[in-house]
Amino acid sequence: MKFRPIVIVAAAALAACSASSDNAPAADPKALVKLAKAQAGSVASTQAVYGAIELNADTQFTLSAPVEAVVSRIVAPVGSPVTRGQVVVELSPSPATRADLARISAEARSAQQAYERAQRLRADGLVSDAEVEGARAAAQSAQASRAALTTQTGGLALRAPGSGFVQSIASNPGNLVSAGTTIATINRNGDLRARFGIDPVLLPRLARGGGVRLAAVGGRPASVMPIRAVDPSVDPQTRLASIYVTVPAGMTGGAGQPLKGEVTLEQAGSAVTVPYAALLDDGGQPYVFVVSKGVATRKDVTVGASDGSTAAIAEGVAAGDDIVIEGGTALEDGMKVRTK
Repeated sequence: MKFRPIVIVAAAALAACSASSDNAPAADPKALVKLAKAQAGSVASTQAVYGAIELNADTQFTLSAPVEAVVSRIVAPVGSPVTRGQVVVELSPSPATRADLARISAEARSAQQAYERAQRLRADGLVSDAEVEGARAAAQSAQASRAALTTQTGGLALRAPGSGFVQSIASNPGNLVSAGTTIATINRNGDLRARFGIDPVLLPRLARGGGVRLAAVGGRPASVMPIRAVDPSVDPQTRLASIYVTVPAGMTGGAGQPLKGEVTLEQAGSAVTVPYAALLDDGGQPYVFVVSKGVATRKDVTVGASDGSTAAIAEGVAAGDDIVIEGGTALEDGMKVRTK
């Protein structure tokens, strides 16, 4: 019985330790996150656009047959450089055109003779002034028709309106071509025009002063071309509006060459910026977590321009704030954090 008090005391001590352990407060949870500093800088939202050098009067000359004719000779074959006034294709009148010219010439002579006869009859008082005037008008009309056809048949040597190179010849010697048929196309020298398609809903956001940044072509470096015009009309096939730029001569190939570009939609020249990965969303409200003294605080923000990797924050964050860029989806407002 001598040792009983010692046993009781030991048991009491163990009980006290157990009670103390059960009543100790649990440690606060800490989330593992990665941080980045909000910075002052500039960022721009961009959009890829696709287009091509246009096939139109800005880039090409077309040579057409003025009347029905036969192709006599190809003077400048495809690929030939040509200068203004140089003959490209020679035509000759078709049998039908020669017949038309002969008929119209005969009609013009007959009309002139009728007018002269009316003048003599008027002098004898046998016809009225109105009849003389009618004969005069008929003679003038017939002479104008003859002059027009004579001019057309005299212009059967098709000449280059300006300098360039022959891109295509649509007919071969001996072919019969109707009036208005395109015989040759010439890629003109000088600046070209390119058209890019863009989603019409993006036009209000388009920063026209930013131009179109053309991707590198044929080993040439990328370059920015000013926007020449914007057409909001929607193409029924592509459902896109159009942006037009002038492309300096020699920068790209010829008409029809496809191009890739990039336009600026919004631009923040001096703003607080954060990595795009920091942005979270709550029912359409963007927010970030700002960490101070080991505690994460939710900050609703207003997002401005973004280039996909960096976003401008118009409101809600200050430069120098520590922003959560990894682990934010597991956070709650006021939660303690530890960093990676």
